[in-house]
Amino acid sequence: MSGIDDSLADAGALFQIEEPARAVAKPRAPGRGIGIDLGTTHSLVAIAAHGRAPRVLDVDDGPLLASVVDYSGERPVVGRRARAHAVTASSQVVASAKRFMGRSRGEIDFRHPYRLDDDGGVLRFDVGRGRRVTPMEVSAEILAVLRARAEQELGGPVDGAVITVPAYFDDAQRQATKDAGRIAGLTVYRLLAEPTAAALAYGLDRGERGLFAIYDLGGGTFDISVL
Repeated sequence: MSGIDDSLADAGALFQIEEPARAVAKPRAPGRGIGIDLGTTHSLVAIAAHGRAPRVLDVDDGPLLASVVDYSGERPVVGRRARAHAVTASSQVVASAKRFMGRSRGEIDFRHPYRLDDDGGVLRFDVGRGRRVTPMEVSAEILAVLRARAEQELGGPVDGAVITVPAYFDDAQRQATKDAGRIAGLTVYRLLAEPTAAALAYGLDRGERGLFAIYDLGGGTFDISVL
């Protein structure tokens, strides 16, 4: 062989040429990934161990964890107990933090019961006793509970999570969701739009043809997507 031929032979050992139209599955190391629906009013976590069908885990006397965090005690309390305490400690209990994610004080155009601070351009809830928390930190408390429940079920730490977000979330809101996951100790594999997640759950990625309407009757918004 000539020197050029030798070089090409060496390159052939390093590169695999594929047709552009051919889908190539990227190998991924086995791990413990989870799926999380971080909702406005309720959140939940699902696992799909060993390739089996996804299974939603019971978290707070059922599969739904109230997206509410109570800061009135020494440590935050999440879920049903926090929601029950909202009647007597409304300024120290934060609900629907998802609506504040990635937004400035000037962008909040809906009524709410909270004392907000926008120091340095970062929105914070004043939850009393000199403590202020960001929407990302509130969401992180919820994500941490869901992560802990999944780890209990799996018998070990999770490697990461796919988190669903509304289709209308902009870059700032999506980044805020990723930040909440990081604060909760999660590697966020991907943010998946909620209508896309619904489509995947019903197998619309497996060659179905037609016109499909996906409704998202959420606690904070009501959306429709057309595929």
